[in-house]
Amino acid sequence: YCVEFKTESLSHHCALENRPYARWMQYLREGHTVCVACQPPAMNADTHRCSGDGHNADIDKILHWEAIGNSQCQGTWKKIRQLEHCSCPLVHSFIFT
Repeated sequence: YCVEFKTESLSHHCALENRPYARWMQYLREGHTVCVACQPPAMNADTHRCSGDGHNADIDKILHWEAIGNSQCQGTWKKIRQLEHCSCPLVHSFIFT
């Protein structure tokens, strides 16, 4: 499954990232919708959920995220909806880890 989030805030460290494999962090923007896929091995075998997917969160609850590979690139987002069948666009698509 996938979860759509609206990015509420992010640290300035994301824009400073210039390592080739991590340049995607430069494209994160406040107010953008991002799509995050939950797949094995991040998916819990018992619950079939990914940690941090906001499953039990209220609709207006602000959730925290952190980029893998640069712990200083972090921010907040709000869950928009969960999609059982992922149709994430190539841009602004991520995966739970």
